[in-house]
Amino acid sequence: MSSFRPEFIHEIPRHWAVQAPQAPCLREAGGIVSYGELWRRIEAARDWLAAQGVGAGDRVLVAGENCNEMVVMLFACSALHAWPIQVNARLSAREIDTIRAHAEPLLTFFTGHVSEVAAAHGQRLGAQPSGCPVFHAGMHVLRAATVPQRVAAEEARQVATLIYTSGTTGAPKGVMVPHAGLTHFARISATSRELGPADIAYGALPMSHIFGIATVLMATLYAGASLILRPRFDAGEVFDALAEPGITILQGVPTMFTRLMAVAPGRAHPAGGYPRLRYLYTGGAPLDPTLKREVEQWFGQPLHHGYGITEYAGSLFITRMEAPRADCSAGYIVEGVEIAITDGEGKPLPAGGRGQIRVRGPGVMAGYFRNPEQTAEALLPGGWLNTGDLGYLADDGALFISGRSKDLIIRSGFNVYPIEVEAVINAFPGVRQSAVVGRTAADGNEEVVAFVEPQEGAVPDQAALDAYLRENLAPYKRPAEIRVIDSIPTTASGKLLKQPLRALLG
Repeated sequence: MSSFRPEFIHEIPRHWAVQAPQAPCLREAGGIVSYGELWRRIEAARDWLAAQGVGAGDRVLVAGENCNEMVVMLFACSALHAWPIQVNARLSAREIDTIRAHAEPLLTFFTGHVSEVAAAHGQRLGAQPSGCPVFHAGMHVLRAATVPQRVAAEEARQVATLIYTSGTTGAPKGVMVPHAGLTHFARISATSRELGPADIAYGALPMSHIFGIATVLMATLYAGASLILRPRFDAGEVFDALAEPGITILQGVPTMFTRLMAVAPGRAHPAGGYPRLRYLYTGGAPLDPTLKREVEQWFGQPLHHGYGITEYAGSLFITRMEAPRADCSAGYIVEGVEIAITDGEGKPLPAGGRGQIRVRGPGVMAGYFRNPEQTAEALLPGGWLNTGDLGYLADDGALFISGRSKDLIIRSGFNVYPIEVEAVINAFPGVRQSAVVGRTAADGNEEVVAFVEPQEGAVPDQAALDAYLRENLAPYKRPAEIRVIDSIPTTASGKLLKQPLRALLG
């Protein structure tokens, strides 16, 4: 496998369709899809998309939850050099519509057969049955009223997918993820974790997330292993799958492991443990020492950790299998990645200095789609990417994350930008302004807390506000607590001062 160097992501399933067509690839509730069958579906979907007018530089959006159709669409678009956009169907109607308006997809699909919320989005927008012969009948599609402008052919060939993440301005940012980064990291991830055809991974992380696409899907398929594909995470179902068919590699954000530990006391721990399980990994958010200890005690093996961001295709740092760490370091730099710890002006800091994390390598994004201003802020001269995170390197080269320079909350591995939540709250009747901050919960996850300053004489209806937020924000963006206060502190220029609000949280 080390000699296999695909240029485009669709070459990964094609390789195994030739080498081992009968080998299991995707394990869904309805059965197993082999590598040969997966490639047959990819080719059929590719031809069907082409017949609908999809070509290089077009965008194709899928609002859904994990299923084989999302995987097929990802690779079928790659074969056409079109750009797939996998969007979590649990986003609100406002969020879905905003992304569609920005990306201008020629076709928008909804995986209604595995997701009630996807079906609801499709029904709201008037989507019709796709008619694609290899898609479930519940897969619906909506065609753009007018044909959008295509991306130039050369740029189209470089980008494997668009992943949308909310921007600091509240507007969505479409991260242009390069083929070169995903194929490089798939190889690195598979080899560093010693993945092979006998391995069985677990895939409940959304395919709209870089963790789900790069670390879970691409690495698993690069190794010719199989993936248990689930629309949503269910802790009890994970324990069942550990027993049968026998998960060998379990990866997820820390919140997923917290939920596993919440269920674990009610499960009878097998006398011999889980003999097939050989690798545990978490990323996408800070790792709490208590959670690490609990997971390792229950499973009897190390919980590995890593660091990555949406703007880089795959992990940047990973702990080593052969040398697990007792602390919560993000581990060591991945092959092909370079790092610089700098001050605010970009000047390198002495060894051990805490500063801004800048990286470069094949996984650096091609930019933010249709957003040259923010692209220029992130992509620096010399090919460097400003991650917006703060950290330091220990003497042995291990990375420790010490904070974020962005005003960002990470909830269950997903980025929550306060200004987006604030914009929604501020539109509610009776609200003068709001300020959103993060609060670290007992499990190490972050909660969203909103401070609301009402208009003079107004008393916001709490129940109505809660209902409004449920309609307009994805679950992970909704405040766990809303505090009404007389006045939100500001600077002389009117900028919100959030540190005094954080102090109120204790």
